[in-house]
Amino acid sequence: MSAPRIKLKRARKAVGYTQEAFAYALEVDPRTVKRWEHGVWAPSPVRRSEIARLLGISLSELEMLLADAEPVGSENEQRPYVSTVDCESWSDDLDRAIVHFGRQDFPAATMLVDRWLRRFSPDNNDSCGMSLYARSLRLQGDLRQDQGLLRGPLSARQSYSLAHQIFTELGMHRRVAQIELQLAVNEEMTGAHSRAAEKYLDLAGDARLSGRDRARSRLWVGTALSKAGEPEQAVHFIEPAIIEFDRLEEPLDWSTAHQKLALAHRSAGDLHRATAAISVALDARGSGTPMQQVRLDTAYSHILLSDPRTETAGHRRLEEAADVARQYGMMHQLQSIRSLRFAQEGQA
Repeated sequence: MSAPRIKLKRARKAVGYTQEAFAYALEVDPRTVKRWEHGVWAPSPVRRSEIARLLGISLSELEMLLADAEPVGSENEQRPYVSTVDCESWSDDLDRAIVHFGRQDFPAATMLVDRWLRRFSPDNNDSCGMSLYARSLRLQGDLRQDQGLLRGPLSARQSYSLAHQIFTELGMHRRVAQIELQLAVNEEMTGAHSRAAEKYLDLAGDARLSGRDRARSRLWVGTALSKAGEPEQAVHFIEPAIIEFDRLEEPLDWSTAHQKLALAHRSAGDLHRATAAISVALDARGSGTPMQQVRLDTAYSHILLSDPRTETAGHRRLEEAADVARQYGMMHQLQSIRSLRFAQEGQA
């Protein structure tokens, strides 16, 4: 008789997935997930890395969950799963909040996140609630960061730091590393470019992160170095990241990397290569979010403003980016646009 994988089931519930939602995320039949957890089948080697990513654990930790089956009728099997909150409703609201966040609808996303953070009293014995609490804090940090709330009370850094603490206590190593990556982004956005570059470089080789996150870390090393006044060195990190995004089939990251490459070439004084790289990013832009639109238009404006022949077009593009940033409350992006304007006026 097969033995149920109780710990695998608990790990799935701890990150807020129903069997149906977990199956949807993996693009498998819900009955397949049920058979994995009942010990009837085992996931294929190809599928295991994606399962580990969704559970926020390493492959070796997943192997332990798969091997650690408990006999039917054991004490652990008889004990019902208990949480102080409705984990499925909370998880659904987080999914809704992420959709609103992607549209830069900050008020709606914040409302969905904050109402659960207010309802839940952190309890280390409630693994499901604690996991969702940390995920909500992570999303709260993302929301605050995109609105320019970077330091101090009620800041992105505060939310990320608390989420990091909880994920560490839960032993969710990949999510811990993802928060460390966001904290490095926070450092870069506050102007600590060299320190951020060092942290990105460490994370670029961190086995806790997915291949995509390691490639993004490598890209962001280049971004930080470019801002720190080392554009030639930046290119050596950005170009391999572009190749990796192509291999991983990540078109949005690939486009963003060309945008960063364009700015690095522009900082190095090579407008020909900068124009070529930004043209690739513009051709591949697709239907991005308002935030992606503002970032790309700001980068394009930066390059246009560097050439007297295209300066007027650059000012026009920059004003369009500023209008979108104001419309959606992207205060950090708006500040970047203002800084670019002041720098241009100073040169004039």
